[in-house]
Amino acid sequence: MEKNSEKPHINVDFFEDLTGDIDAPDDEGVEALGQKIRALRKDKGMTLDAMSKMTGFEVEMLAQIEKNEIQPQLGIVIKLSKALDSALGRLVSGQGDRLYSITRKNERKATVRSTSSKSGGQKLYTYKSLAPEVKGRHMEALVVQLEESPDQEASVHEGEEFIFVLDGVVLLKIGEESFELDPGDSAYYLSTTPHVLSAKGGKATIVAVVYDR
Repeated sequence: MEKNSEKPHINVDFFEDLTGDIDAPDDEGVEALGQKIRALRKDKGMTLDAMSKMTGFEVEMLAQIEKNEIQPQLGIVIKLSKALDSALGRLVSGQGDRLYSITRKNERKATVRSTSSKSGGQKLYTYKSLAPEVKGRHMEALVVQLEESPDQEASVHEGEEFIFVLDGVVLLKIGEESFELDPGDSAYYLSTTPHVLSAKGGKATIVAVVYDR
């Protein structure tokens, strides 16, 4: 699809100040995701085989996720949260116990990375939650740093997504259509449509809001 060659008139300094680099996730943050999935599965008395039948994911892959040998994409985490009758936010950033959340730039929490299970553990993206303290939330607001990953598999899951590009160029494929998004561009789509997000030529940073219905 042809893209308008005119660039949006934006204040580049504003975006640089807003984003900055997302720090590499520490081992504790990554480990917590696999531990949370395993703990919820055990609490429900569910076997890996049963969870495999509910989600369509192979038992081997689920075991690797629980052992933190691979870090799942957000779409996979959403499907697992459905199977475990758990809110997405509880797996990504914790349950929360407040009615509102104010998150300062230096207070972003729950850094998690996602890696590809098909490309030798290639890093796909890193994200931080922007509102982990809110209780009973149905949306997850994230700052996401995308990597260049041309062979990334498409994601399909329940819900809706909104993304806003902060820096870099984002490659977005929705169904059979492909788009290049520049800083200031945004997109809203139903997550049930196969979609792929990646950076073009290095890294890109976006704000993503995922509605987990």
